[in-house]
Amino acid sequence: MLVDSHCHLDAAEFAADRETVLKRARKAGVIAQIVPAIRLADFADLRELCAQHADLHAAYGLHPMYLADHAPAHLHALRDWIKRERPIAIGECGLDFYIDGLDATTQRDYFKAQLELAREFDLPVILHARRAVEEVIATLRRIGGLRGVVHSFSGSDEQARQLWDTGFLIGLGGPVTYERARRLRALASNMPLEFLLIETDAPDQPLASQRGQRNEPAALLEVAQTIAHLRGISLETLALATSANARRLFAFH
Repeated sequence: MLVDSHCHLDAAEFAADRETVLKRARKAGVIAQIVPAIRLADFADLRELCAQHADLHAAYGLHPMYLADHAPAHLHALRDWIKRERPIAIGECGLDFYIDGLDATTQRDYFKAQLELAREFDLPVILHARRAVEEVIATLRRIGGLRGVVHSFSGSDEQARQLWDTGFLIGLGGPVTYERARRLRALASNMPLEFLLIETDAPDQPLASQRGQRNEPAALLEVAQTIAHLRGISLETLALATSANARRLFAFH
């Protein structure tokens, strides 16, 4: 009974075998997937995909890595989509200060606007924060009245605590399966279970056992097994807790 809290099943990498990928995920115990959009051009296809599968749940947002695909008018279009479609979340949105050439001011403008939409529509946000966790936390506090998840969390223990204090969860996925990821594995071992979501971020972030391969949602089982082992708890306990956390945050059935 696993929930993949972050999977891009609508990506082109799955075009040739998406149905088979879905079957493998379900066989591995993945009962639901949150599928966040990254740009306006993908919204219609994502809506159609999720309409065909009751275990797929769409979120709509404008990703900071795809600034070249965004225009200010897309924020108005996003607002219309949210009002009409009533998605389970807004995202993927956030800040990325890792990739050179992404204008920080423009990123902040899109990020702030989407957080304000989340507050207006009382929806959770799915956040991307790469080399930007501190600023993301500060922005969440400044706007206030928000809830959500920082997916693929890569910050410090103290930053994780600040997010929990703000009412946010953190998502852990493939990187936690790498033995060299000591800080992340220590966090997975010791953090309060009520703030944990598990994810694949498929087709990206392959597990240690998949190096160089396409990731897929069936790999969530191995992520769950890894974290359960690190914590010294049963897979069932971890699955029940993280699935309950996902249902509580995203309010899906």
